[in-house]
Amino acid sequence: MRRALLGWALLGWGSLAPALDVRVLVTSGPAVRVTVLPPAPADASAAPQPSAALPAPTPAPAALRQSWQVGVAGANLTLDGRSAGSSTLYLPPAPGSRVELGGQTYRGGVLLRVQGQGVQAINVVDVEDYLRGVVAAEMPASWPAAALAAQAVIARTYVAARINPAKPYDTCATEQCQVYRGVRGEHPATDAAIARTAGQVLAYGGQPAQTYFSSDSGGYVASSAEVWNTPLPYLVAQPDPYSVSAGGPGAKWSAEVPLTRVQQLAAGYGVRVGTLSGVEVTRTSASGRAQQLTFRGAGGSAALSGAEVGGFLRSLGARSTRVQLTRQGAALQLTGAGNGHGVGLSQYGALGMARAGYDHLRMLDFYYPGTTLDLLAASPVGQGQP
Repeated sequence: MRRALLGWALLGWGSLAPALDVRVLVTSGPAVRVTVLPPAPADASAAPQPSAALPAPTPAPAALRQSWQVGVAGANLTLDGRSAGSSTLYLPPAPGSRVELGGQTYRGGVLLRVQGQGVQAINVVDVEDYLRGVVAAEMPASWPAAALAAQAVIARTYVAARINPAKPYDTCATEQCQVYRGVRGEHPATDAAIARTAGQVLAYGGQPAQTYFSSDSGGYVASSAEVWNTPLPYLVAQPDPYSVSAGGPGAKWSAEVPLTRVQQLAAGYGVRVGTLSGVEVTRTSASGRAQQLTFRGAGGSAALSGAEVGGFLRSLGARSTRVQLTRQGAALQLTGAGNGHGVGLSQYGALGMARAGYDHLRMLDFYYPGTTLDLLAASPVGQGQP
């Protein structure tokens, strides 16, 4: 796998500062409690410098915390009930800086902005510090170092691809984006994986790749074309023996649902065939995932296809769409493999590859064929070597 140094301009980030900061929406509401914490002990001499709009913390012993209740009055933010005279306030990040937002501690600084009748609190944090709160939240820190390194690279790439100065924030802190838990989500093992891969991202055509991942492919990776109708040359369907060898909890699964319940749920998708007698998979994708279901009943038959197939199967308790359906008496039996959409890296597949002795470069090459491993220009010198 090729390595190269990419400048910000090549990645479309020519207007950004040398350090890559990520803006993460971490909490919002009618009011948000914001607390500026003392610098982390290793960086006690580097306190954040507030903007003119946000009151500067009074010089005080290191243990003192400065805190404000931030709300909204009209079009402006308020600090402890007094108008700030602005719809935004910004405390930039600095080495060792930490803030507490909504009761959770985060490294870096904070951008506060009015959104409707409430406040959005956006953690502004260096990408490497951001990853410290992400990787252990997405993969068990007890897993082998090579698997953690692969997760660190795809997490870094995921967020790098979403940095957009034209938007109020780049990513969120929930499963809709990447789970980000801030300081409480950090772990020494994942910190080491992040440091080992510092700055490494996957690229395709000079841009960060779309590094989707799921828990378990069930033995066959899905393509982006079959799942989202968005073909990408490096997100292809292919057998995945490593997920099978890992033997994760989602490798094989089954569920049984009464036909009466199946009929009720199908009605929610517009399927009405009278008393239901059976459901079968009548079309599958290249990776063996259901793309069309046919329902048969006393009133005839009907088909469900496209994205609704996945939604319906999940409502039955399916962990993935790589599933077989059979009637068992008065119930529908689901027998499946995998957990999640199956596109890109399979986390249990990465575990299986690590157990087989492969490093993170081989994992990334397997799950994202045709991509290159590149290094963000702002990564620390001397780190991130394969």
